Amino acid sequence: MSDLEAFRAEAREWLEENCPASMRTPMKGETDFCWGGRNFVFQSDDQKLWLERMGAKGWTVPTWPAEYGGGGLSKEEGKVLADEMRRIKARVPLVSFGIWMLGPALLKFGTHEQKLEHLPKIARGEIRWCQGYSEPNAGSDLASLATKAEDKGDHYIVNGQKIWTSYADKADWIFCLIRTDTTVKHEGISFVLFDMQTPGVSTKPIKLISGSSPFCETFFDDVKVLKENLVGEENKGWTIAKYLLTHERSNIGDMGVPTPLSMLAKQKLGDKDGQLPDSMLRHQIAEHEIDAASFMFTLERAKDAAKAGGDQGAFSSVLKGYGTELNKERHELIVKVNGSDAFEWEGQFSNNGEVARSWLRTKGNSIEGGTTEVQLNIIAKRILGLPS
Repeated sequence: MSDLEAFRAEAREWLEENCPASMRTPMKGETDFCWGGRNFVFQSDDQKLWLERMGAKGWTVPTWPAEYGGGGLSKEEGKVLADEMRRIKARVPLVSFGIWMLGPALLKFGTHEQKLEHLPKIARGEIRWCQGYSEPNAGSDLASLATKAEDKGDHYIVNGQKIWTSYADKADWIFCLIRTDTTVKHEGISFVLFDMQTPGVSTKPIKLISGSSPFCETFFDDVKVLKENLVGEENKGWTIAKYLLTHERSNIGDMGVPTPLSMLAKQKLGDKDGQLPDSMLRHQIAEHEIDAASFMFTLERAKDAAKAGGDQGAFSSVLKGYGTELNKERHELIVKVNGSDAFEWEGQFSNNGEVARSWLRTKGNSIEGGTTEVQLNIIAKRILGLPS
């Protein structure tokens, strides 16, 4: 038995023994996701137990170094673990901006002390993070941000406003871009971390057309930020910001990974033999699932290249752009499959209008993390080499 086969057997046995039965069922909606954090309310004892067991094992972030709370697995072992989790239909134990975005940035740019302080807490789901990037006048042109930091020796005093801060009202800490030099644009930005309970920090939820409020306006009024929470060098935060954005865009692209639409359609519309009478819908679902499978393989190839040390750079715009459109298409088809049931807005039958609300929510996918138009410009210029 090879080392990888031995690991597969070990992972399979551990997962069978430790993954609760209720954590092997499909998630019905956003409330089934475990975000962790100081104030997170677990939906069940099993959800809490699953996070604790995976966190203790380091398998919430299996390929991070064990020193920083990870599993210390190789990329090949990480793939095997993901395969075995899919085999038993195990839910992801933790979803986190700390895992998707901040963690990779800290691993690359953070000091050893910063890694020891923050990464294990991210891995165990003890701290929930939000992202302080966009501002009312700095969206696609992010480097125009105006949130200003005044140097006070061992700390900064930060004043300004962020917008579209996902889950800021539920987050414990924020990773934030601030202006430490007003004389230059890109080279006057720094990357800092601070507690959302710091005096002077306030949030105001923004209600979306889906009826939910995952985004917030975030305000900073004379917020004290210790310089020990400066990541990288002062005025060099733009480099970190760009690196982090590649991870954000890749993870937004992850929304395009296929789901069993064909199974849902058969359950809802299939005849006694499980066939779909609507040939047009049947064609659309088949075409979508082929595209989604192709995208999944592309995503895996990109992840392998990144883990091998390759610079993903502009290719993350390909993943973000295509994954966004694939996710929007998927939810359009889910609406078609559910027919009139898809438009129930409230009630137990529709899980409080999950289909309709999720469909409406996808309309923002082509804006968040950089608009589709911006991604196409990046692809044209940096990958295809087209003239400006």
